[in-house]
Amino acid sequence: MDLAEALRDFLVSRRARLRPDEVGLPVRGTRRVSGLRREEVADLAAISVEHYTRLERGNASCVSDGVLDAVCDALRLSPGERRYLRSLARPAGAGGTRHPADRRPDLQAVLDSMALTPAYLVGPGGSILAWNRLAAAVFLDFGRLRPEERTVGRLVFTDPRVRRLYVDWEAKARETVGLLRTEVGRRPRDATLAREIGELREHSPVFRRFWDEQVVLEQSHATLLLASPRIGGPLRLSVSALHPADHPDLVIPVYTAVPGSDSESALHRLARAVAPADTP
Repeated sequence: MDLAEALRDFLVSRRARLRPDEVGLPVRGTRRVSGLRREEVADLAAISVEHYTRLERGNASCVSDGVLDAVCDALRLSPGERRYLRSLARPAGAGGTRHPADRRPDLQAVLDSMALTPAYLVGPGGSILAWNRLAAAVFLDFGRLRPEERTVGRLVFTDPRVRRLYVDWEAKARETVGLLRTEVGRRPRDATLAREIGELREHSPVFRRFWDEQVVLEQSHATLLLASPRIGGPLRLSVSALHPADHPDLVIPVYTAVPGSDSESALHRLARAVAPADTP
């Protein structure tokens, strides 16, 4: 991924969605651009047009953190968009190291301890590295998939079972595109991730539409409704993202139901059904 190109495309898309009257600027004469002009963004951020133009052309080294924050304010970026812009402007490193599942026995033990909670481990690029029994029962038997198929992007956009699982699949698809865009910002030189995104753009019109809209991941907590075939009815779960302190590139989505709800009772029944035979 070309970071300068990604930075340019993102900034252009964000100023294109704002109108002068929305940000308190007067509208004068005929406008030939969609949204704000560069000089209007510069004015709102209290920087020179030349300074902002260099940033939009991908030269993030020319701006301080304070200027970057001012541009975020001028473009009215959301928290997720701010994080993404900063990842492009201040890349953490080369990006490309993957974490094979067999190197995470400590985290597998954590997942297994969540007997009543579906949970799995997501690594760089959206790769699913480990999971517990309940996650395999609620979502998919990840162990039956080849490692290259076991990514959030491929499952959401290419596996018909996953498409049927999410009642609001389009919302899940949007979230997944946001996740992958965030990963690209963190790991611009990850060839495996770039190849996957290219394939998804080619084969999925929905993915291509969301990608071109510059969709960014916004939240780490959400509620979703699943049409789980193992339960025979809808399953309403909340998902929270846990970040292992010593593994900054990893995240554990944990799914819980409202205490006392039908969904919680269904999860408990399913947990008993998939528990090892020697479990008391």
